[in-house]
Amino acid sequence: MGDVVTPVAVTGDFVRSFQIEGMNVRGRIVHLTDAADRVIAAHGYPDAVSGIVGEALALAALLGASLKFDGTLTVQTRSNGPVRMIVADYMTPGEVRACATFDRDAVERLGATPSFGDLVGEGSIAITIDQGEDMERYQGIVSLEGEGLADAAARYFERSEQIPTHIKLGVATLAARGGNGVRPHWRAGAIMIQNLASLGGHNAPGPENADDWVRASVLFATVESHELVDPQVEAERLLYRLYHEDGVRVFERQPLSFGCRCSADRVMSVLAQYPAHELSELAEGDGLIHATCEFCSTDYSFKPGDVQAAQT
Repeated sequence: MGDVVTPVAVTGDFVRSFQIEGMNVRGRIVHLTDAADRVIAAHGYPDAVSGIVGEALALAALLGASLKFDGTLTVQTRSNGPVRMIVADYMTPGEVRACATFDRDAVERLGATPSFGDLVGEGSIAITIDQGEDMERYQGIVSLEGEGLADAAARYFERSEQIPTHIKLGVATLAARGGNGVRPHWRAGAIMIQNLASLGGHNAPGPENADDWVRASVLFATVESHELVDPQVEAERLLYRLYHEDGVRVFERQPLSFGCRCSADRVMSVLAQYPAHELSELAEGDGLIHATCEFCSTDYSFKPGDVQAAQT
C-alpha cells in the first residue's frame, strides 16, 4: 500500500508512482538532478540540443520504471532535422543515460530558441523494451508529430496500447545562489497520468466514474514545465497541489542514477570485428586506436596489435 501524500519536500533522483484516490487513474513523476547534470554536461551540446536530450532522459525514466523484469527500455528518435537522432536508456533497476547525434552548424543557425519541429524535422520515435539476449524484443514506433517528445510518447500509448495518457516534460539549468563562478546545474523532470479504466474488466468505466478522467486531465493540464524542475516544487508538493481534493496515494520511490554499459572489453569486441587493414587505418598519429563512448564520453585507447590478437 502507498501513503496518502502530504506536501513534504523530498530531494534526489527518483521516480515515484501515484494513484488518485477513488479513480482508476495512475501516474508516475520523475525528478532528475545529479543524473541529468551528469548526462547533459558531459557532452557540451548546444543548449537547444541539451534540452531535448534532458527530456528524452526523463521520458526514458518515466516509462522504464514500469518494467517488472530485468531489462532495458530505450527511447530513440530518428529524423531528418539538424538533430538526427536521440537515444535515451533506462536500465533496471534504475540507471539512465542519453546522447544525441546532430549537425552543430545547422543547430546554431536556428538561433537561441528553436522550436522542437525546427530541431528534429520529420521522423519517428521508437520505444523498445529489451528483456535480454534470450528474450524477444518489443518495439513500438509512432511519428514525431506534435509539440515535442511528450506528445509523441502519449500518442504511442493511445495508438499502441489503447491507454489514454498525458505526459509533461521539463528541463532547465539552475544557477547556484550567489553564483561564485559555478556553472549552472541541469535538472530534468517528468509527470504522467494514464486512464486505467480504458483497460476494461473490473476497471471499466461506469456512470459513477465517467468524469474521472476528464477531471484528472483538467487538473493535470495546469502543470507547467518549470514546476517539474523547480527545487522549491518537490514531487509530493506538486501532487498535493493537483489532487489534494480527491486524495493522492504515493508509492515507494525508485532511485535513479547515471549508468553506462560501456567498457574496454565491449569496445574491444566491436573493434575485433574489423579487418586488419581497417584497424591500421583507424590508428591515429600516436599509433593507437581511440574510441569515445557517445553516452558517457569515456575515452578508450588500444594498440592495433592487441585488437588483432583478440580476433584469434
